[in-house]
Amino acid sequence: MNFFNRLERKLGRYAIPDLSRYIVGMYMIGLLIQMIGPEIYYRYLCLNGAALLRGQVWRIVTFMFYPLFSLNSRFDVFGVILNMLIGLTYYRLGSSLENVWGAFRFNVYFLLGIIGHVAGAIIIALITGFSVMITPVFLNFSLFMAFALTFPDIQLYIWGLIPVKVKYLAIAEGAIYLYLFITGGLVYRLEIGLSLLNVAVFFLTTRNFQRYSPKEVKRRREFRTQVKIRPAGQVRHRCAVCGRTEEDGPQMEFRFCSKCVGSYEYCQDHLYTHQHVTTEGLPPTAGKFTGNPLDFPHKENEN
Repeated sequence: MNFFNRLERKLGRYAIPDLSRYIVGMYMIGLLIQMIGPEIYYRYLCLNGAALLRGQVWRIVTFMFYPLFSLNSRFDVFGVILNMLIGLTYYRLGSSLENVWGAFRFNVYFLLGIIGHVAGAIIIALITGFSVMITPVFLNFSLFMAFALTFPDIQLYIWGLIPVKVKYLAIAEGAIYLYLFITGGLVYRLEIGLSLLNVAVFFLTTRNFQRYSPKEVKRRREFRTQVKIRPAGQVRHRCAVCGRTEEDGPQMEFRFCSKCVGSYEYCQDHLYTHQHVTTEGLPPTAGKFTGNPLDFPHKENEN
């Protein structure tokens, strides 16, 4: 975790904000390509280890140009609509993860998945000499698994009617992919194994991520809506570690820490890296909330 924190401090400014928008955009490009000619993807764009070794490095990016749901034909209207609905769902899942993790961690998670797929394709090509064609289907599965691990009690509605908690959907989908891993061929096993490895590596290296219940999400949303318009010169959010406010950047995210004693708020860079405030060694008034959302305590005021 310390290594990851140091990495974020050095490279965090290079993170791409709202990465989910670009990812879903690539899926939609893949949908268009499949409508024009499905063979285009497999000939020139998919992840192929042998082709990479021949210098076709663009495949590292273009293998993401793959629809979320395969079309039965070029004029499969139902398939197009389903792709758009799934794309919207994945955008919301990714945005929720980015809001909780921060842009840098979300970028790293997806980048690890891509690197794993590329490395797997090259290793298979070197060992077997086969041209294995890999798609991002199971990389999408790893994104859903990450969402389920972070928000296990969030409730989704299947077809807009049947309420099911995300953790149960993840268990069901995991069982399906376990069956495919056991009964499928080399490509299935490679893609599923790499996607699950991506989930395991990321969460093992960032173990202090907390899971959010629907009540916690609702409480945070209600607090934001209850804060009234501020007088000029005052700020709504201030990080208790670095003192940054929302005026330091329009993309800054701030959250309260439920593990700290008192109402301490942190920016996206310090929400998961700060040292928790406990009752030991604190003065009687430290960390108390005054009732004014503008008066958050932070380290600059504690000295």
